[in-house]
Parts: sequence; C-alpha cells; structure tokens
Amino acid sequence: MMREGLFQIAANTALRPDVFRLRLTGDVSACQTPGQFAALKLEGQFLRRPFSVCDVDGESLTLVYQVKGRGTQALSQMRGGTLDVLTGLGKGFAVDKAGASPLLIAGGLGFTPLYWLAKTLPVRPTVLLGFGRGEDILYENEFRALGCEVLVCTEDGSRGFPGRVTEAMAGLTPSFFYACGPEGMLKAVERTAPCDGQLSLEARMGCGFGACMGCGRETVNGVRRVCRDGPVFQKGEIVWGD
Repeated sequence: MMREGLFQIAANTALRPDVFRLRLTGDVSACQTPGQFAALKLEGQFLRRPFSVCDVDGESLTLVYQVKGRGTQALSQMRGGTLDVLTGLGKGFAVDKAGASPLLIAGGLGFTPLYWLAKTLPVRPTVLLGFGRGEDILYENEFRALGCEVLVCTEDGSRGFPGRVTEAMAGLTPSFFYACGPEGMLKAVERTAPCDGQLSLEARMGCGFGACMGCGRETVNGVRRVCRDGPVFQKGEIVWGD
C-alpha cells in the first residue's frame, strides 16, 4: 500500500562525516514490512531518491543514507522543514521464514533494512556486519541493544573478524538468512550460505513504484522490477552476471 505524504524532519544527524541518520515524523501506516523503502522528493532533483527504511516507531520513520551526490548533499544540510515522501514501497522480507536461528548479513550500509527486521523477528538473530575498516563500523551497538549476537568483520582486519562476511559464516548453522549489501557480497553469500534465504538488492530507479522498467533485473522468472517485485528476492531467484 503506497502512500504519499508530507513528513517533518525531526532529526538529521551525522553518524560519520559522509553518513547521516534522518528521522521523519508523519503517517507511517504504509510501512508494513521490514525491507520496504521510501522515496524522497528533493529540491532541484527530477527523480525521487529511494532509501531503505531503517526503523519505524510510532509516528516516526528512520532512514540512514550516505552522501553521494548533490541531492544527498543538500539533504544532509537540512535541519528542519518538511519532505514529500512515498512510503510503503517494495516487497519486504518474509519474517515468518526466520526459523529458530536466523542470520542477518550486512555489507556496509546494508545493515539499514536489517535493523528494522531484527526488531520485528520473533527471535533475536545473529548479525554479521561487514565493513572495509574499523572506523567505518556503524550500528554495532544498536544491534547489541536489541539483544542480538553481533559479529563484526573488517577487510583490513582492524576490528573483529579479519576478512569478509562469507568467511565469517564458516561454522554457522542458521535456519534462514537475510542479506543486504553490495552485489558482489550478495552473490558470494548466496553461494556460501548453508540454508535458504533472501537478499535485498539495490538498483537505480526511475519511478520507484513499478510504472517503468528502469530497475528491471533478470531473474529465473524473467525480468522483474526491483522497486515493485523486490527489492527482496529469494535465494536462487536472481540471474547473476559473470
């Protein structure tokens, strides 16, 4: 159920120099399932910008985003006012498939939709957080505060497990996995995971709600739109490139 509405900027704080946490207040009734996303209309930008929903609480909606261009740079400087937001976009994670020992796997800012998922699951999951460097790590404490077991991986070995999340998965026996991050990581996770699972993809989007094929992706069921048929797909559904 997609809904358009005006949201008030309640907070917009830096987690790192290039990463911000935006909390908006408004009608969040369309936000039904972890893994869905919101699309913001930003001044001077023709297309809306999609952002994974990190958390929904009462009348507030939290997004975590990285400054990458003029739109997000302008957004990072906003400390008040309102934003036109489309909520309830996309297909989210299947919470009922978690089983007794779910595993959440995040690469970089891929933790964003997984935080809301961790709050929603009937059991507390194990969380693998993968980052390039120790100074890049985000949301480790937030996941721990939920009661999750958190394993941090850094490619440079400066914090936690020295290596990638797929290497840290060795020996784990999850009932189901949920993953979000760079495409290379998702491809490797799908090949490595010892169980069934779901993956949340990123894509450049035109409309954000399925009216165009700007985010079409090849799957075993033909071309599917990431914005409407995803962003969450089943393990084995995506046709990966070489």
